Parts: sequence; C-alpha cells; structure tokens
Amino acid sequence: MRITVFAVGRMKSGPERELADRYFDRLKKMGGPLGLEFGSLIEITESRGQQSDLRKQEESSKVLEALEPGGILILLDERGKTMASEAFAGAIARFRDDGKRQLLFAIGGPDGHHASLRDRADLVLALGAMTWPHQIVRILVAEQLYRATTILAGHPYHRV
Repeated sequence: MRITVFAVGRMKSGPERELADRYFDRLKKMGGPLGLEFGSLIEITESRGQQSDLRKQEESSKVLEALEPGGILILLDERGKTMASEAFAGAIARFRDDGKRQLLFAIGGPDGHHASLRDRADLVLALGAMTWPHQIVRILVAEQLYRATTILAGHPYHRV
C-alpha cells in the first residue's frame, strides 16, 4: 500500500523539514518489507480565495485530485478521533490487509478542511485537542507513520 502525505502549505528548509524528512526516510526503509511504501509528499500553496469557505473548497478539491479511486483518505483535524499508536498501526495494517492501494493523509491549511471533505474521509484523526502548525503536524505524522511500521515489525523503537 502506498502512503501519501498531502499538505497545504510548503515547508521551508530548516530543522523542521530535516526532522520530517528523517522520519520519512526511516519510513521508506522500514515500510517496504511490511507492504507499506512511502509514495510521496505533496505540498500545495494555500488558496488565495477571499473567503474561508472558498479557500477550504479549493484546497479540498486538490486533496481529492491526489486521492486515487478506492484510496483511503485520512484527514488530520483537531475535531477528529484520537488514537493510541498501537491502534493507529492496527488501522494501517487493516487498510493494507483489505487490499487498499493508497493511504492519503491530508494536512489542512490555516482554515482547516471543508466539511464535505470531512464527510468523505474514511477517518478523521486528531493529534490531540490542540491546534498545531502544519510544520509540526508534518513531523508528528511522519514520526507516527514510522512508529506504526516499527510496531507492525515488532521492532523495539516503540516502548510502553
């Protein structure tokens, strides 16, 4: 199953990008034998629409363009469900074992995701009740994806 991370907002070079890239590289190395391929990171610029709803609609349409038919859409949203790392790894394994070919994680812009995209999502996931800048969300998603592969592989990285 190919994993895609879609982010509204471009991350500049610097320590945040380096840390996210480090976890994505680890994911690439660990995921392959588990049937989990890190496919790509798609970055788009924020919409220039005049109203919040229009910006969210424009950004959501680009998320849907990146989602393959039959792909799984996971939105990162503070109103979503929280999961322990083990449950997150289990959900990824179930999607993989169900024969899904793409798993797309969408990180929204400053306005968040459009309601229609939240309704379409297979899972709306929160990284806690707080709002995080997209740079930090990208790092957290990259780390949790890597952690999920280590859990599935029985690697000692994840300790409770």
